[in-house]
Amino acid sequence: MTKRPVSAYATLGGLCFLPRTLDKIRLHARGELHPDHHEFLGKAYDGRLCHHLRINYEDLKARTLAGGTDEEILGWIRQHGRPLTDVDVLIWNGFASKRGWRDEATPSLEKNKAGDGLAHRTDLVTFFDYYEVDEGRSPR
Repeated sequence: MTKRPVSAYATLGGLCFLPRTLDKIRLHARGELHPDHHEFLGKAYDGRLCHHLRINYEDLKARTLAGGTDEEILGWIRQHGRPLTDVDVLIWNGFASKRGWRDEATPSLEKNKAGDGLAHRTDLVTFFDYYEVDEGRSPR
């Protein structure tokens, strides 16, 4: 049985989406990641987050699969990535959590919603909102 990763809203070290990236890496390695997520591994949000942190996705993947808690992996990120200020975290969270809302990603979000029978859901204005419904954490 395949699984969906944790919510994009979950945070680690103050950063949203980071727990989701780690969860996707682990689930995929065990053959448990829902196929909808395979093509985006290391790309899209994962890739943008790694770029923001200044770490290579393949290195993050290797470190995650070597074992340890999310907090231990966060320590590794802090050692190998760039130093993050509170403003850096604020910038990432603002970008990531609002993606799809009145930006260049809006057409993609609307296409995804329509493809899943959610075009009528005007309350789903960001990809994070969409993921919550599409992945079963919020009611359809």
